[in-house]
Amino acid sequence: MNKGLYEKYFKRLLDIILSVIAIVLLLPIILLVSLLVYFKLGSPILFKQERPGKNERIFKMYKFRTMTYEKDENGQLLPDSVRLTAFGKWLRSTSLDELPELFNILKGDMSIVGPRPQLVRDMVFMTDEQRRRHDVRPGLTGLAQVNGRNNITWEQKFEYDWWYIDHGITLRNDIQIIFQTIGKVLKRSDTVREGTVSDMDFGDWLMQEGKVSQEEYVSKQSEAKVLLRM
Repeated sequence: MNKGLYEKYFKRLLDIILSVIAIVLLLPIILLVSLLVYFKLGSPILFKQERPGKNERIFKMYKFRTMTYEKDENGQLLPDSVRLTAFGKWLRSTSLDELPELFNILKGDMSIVGPRPQLVRDMVFMTDEQRRRHDVRPGLTGLAQVNGRNNITWEQKFEYDWWYIDHGITLRNDIQIIFQTIGKVLKRSDTVREGTVSDMDFGDWLMQEGKVSQEEYVSKQSEAKVLLRM
């Protein structure tokens, strides 16, 4: 697929300009949230997690921490639903936990607009067609995020990602998605799927739908662990 002038030359420039402006304007909020996280949850302030980026290169994505590190008697972390605090839920509902990703954008790991970076354990379950979402930089927001976010199915997410990659990487579309995202954030809409802490992992969803066997599920999870150790 031939890249347009905007995608080839100007999208990265726009990412740098807008991320710098956003960091400067939002710095008081970033510092305030940092202090709140420190006093509410302690250190570390940031949550760092490996995600597949452009061309499936693994990078560390930054977020403000929203969960405790509580463990059971065997030293294993308790379920997310137990460790997620009321303060953490508020951070997620306001999307303030996403602010550190502005530094990922500035570094070049991410773009302002693009398919959201999923987990490595999600990527290993994707087909070759679904993995096309990694042909571009992942985004702070994207077409799927302004059309349901966590309240749409995995299949719908992929459809939005493909359309954006194949047809939607234009200045007009990116600006439109950015303004739609601001509106969604202010309204706190589609932040979590009803009845869950967050959206289900892709592999878990495939298992629930009977699309993968238990043996394949275990094999893919092992593959993800190997990738994270590389």
